[in-house]
Amino acid sequence: MHKSGFVSIVGRPNVGKSTLMNSFLGENLSITNPKAQTTRHRIMGILNGDDYQVVFSDTPGIINPGYKLQECMMSFVNSSLEDADIFVVVTEIGEDIKEEEVIENIRKSKTPAVLLINKIDLSNQKEVELSIKKYSERFPDWEIIPVSALAGFNIKKVFDVIMDHLPESPPYYPKDEISDKPVRFFVSEIVREKILSLYKKEIPYSVEVEVEEYKDKGDIVHIRCIIYVERESQKGIIIGHKGSMLKKTGTYARKDIESFIDKQVFLELHVKVSKNWRNTENQLRKFGYKS
Repeated sequence: MHKSGFVSIVGRPNVGKSTLMNSFLGENLSITNPKAQTTRHRIMGILNGDDYQVVFSDTPGIINPGYKLQECMMSFVNSSLEDADIFVVVTEIGEDIKEEEVIENIRKSKTPAVLLINKIDLSNQKEVELSIKKYSERFPDWEIIPVSALAGFNIKKVFDVIMDHLPESPPYYPKDEISDKPVRFFVSEIVREKILSLYKKEIPYSVEVEVEEYKDKGDIVHIRCIIYVERESQKGIIIGHKGSMLKKTGTYARKDIESFIDKQVFLELHVKVSKNWRNTENQLRKFGYKS
C-alpha cells in the first residue's frame, strides 16, 4: 500500500510555517526570517518514503492585501486550499486565529485539519494548556498539537497524524524530486533571504530577485542575478558605500547557494530599478506571481 497526498500549511505571518516545513523535510527549502511576509510564493516540498509521498505546501502568511503583489500572494494561499488532503494551520502562543475567509473555507471544506500551536519553547505550561483549551472549543473537529518547529518538538507526532489522513495513491512526483520549483527559483530566494537579513525597513519588501543567467560549467556554476528595486534611492542603499553592501550580500548568498547545489559558484549581482513593480501587472507576471 502506497500513500500520497497534499498537505497545505497555512497561518498568519511570522508563526513559523516555513520553519515547520523545513523540519518535516530535513532541508531548508523555504527561506525563514523574523520579518513578516517572507514567503511570497506557494512552495511545494516533497518528502518521499518507500511507501509514501507527502507534498507539503508552504504558503504566504494570511493578510489583508494592500497592493497587487499581496493579492497574488493570497491567491497562492487560496490555490493551496483546492487540492489539500489535510490542512496544517499554524498559530503560536498569544496569536489569535481570526475568523478570516481562509479559515472559514477550511472549516467548510470538511477536509481533515490539525492546528499547531508553535513556539511553545518561548512560553510556559499554563499558557500552553490555556491555548489548547481555547482552540479545542473553537475548532472541535481539529486535532490541536503544541509544537516547537525550531526545536523539533512534537514534529514526529504531527507527521503521524498527517500519515493517518493521507489517501492511498501512487506518487504524484518522481521519487527523486524534492520540490516542484527549479534550482533557479531557490537561488533567487537565497539572495532575497540575505537581503531580508541585511537590510532594514521597507527595502526588503521592495526587492525582487531574478536569475538572469545560470551556466553549469561542470566544476563551477556561473550565476548572474538582477536585484530589482522600486526607486533610485533604494538602488543606492542596496549597493552601499563603494559597493560594500552588495558585496556582503553576494558573499553570504554564494556560500548558501554552494551548499544548496553542492558546487562551486561564481555569483554576479546587479541592481536595477523597476518602478512600482509590486503594483504592475506585467512585472508581476514576469516575476512569476501571475499566470
